[in-house]
Amino acid sequence: MNTHEPKELTLAQIEAEVMAEGREWTRKRMEERLQQLADQQGEVFPPKPKAGEASARATVSSGHRRGAS
Repeated sequence: MNTHEPKELTLAQIEAEVMAEGREWTRKRMEERLQQLADQQGEVFPPKPKAGEASARATVSSGHRRGAS
């Protein structure tokens, strides 16, 4: 008797596996198309900061606007 038989996958496991493969295929395809577009337009994303610009914008994390009363 062979005790090392492969375990049968359930339908839910097969579905999850196929969905994960589909998401990965979609991610790669989108990456390829976006890269083609960037190559055609000669642009880089995210854009490089211009000289003299701050590297990040200041934001208020509390969700309240400054100076608002």
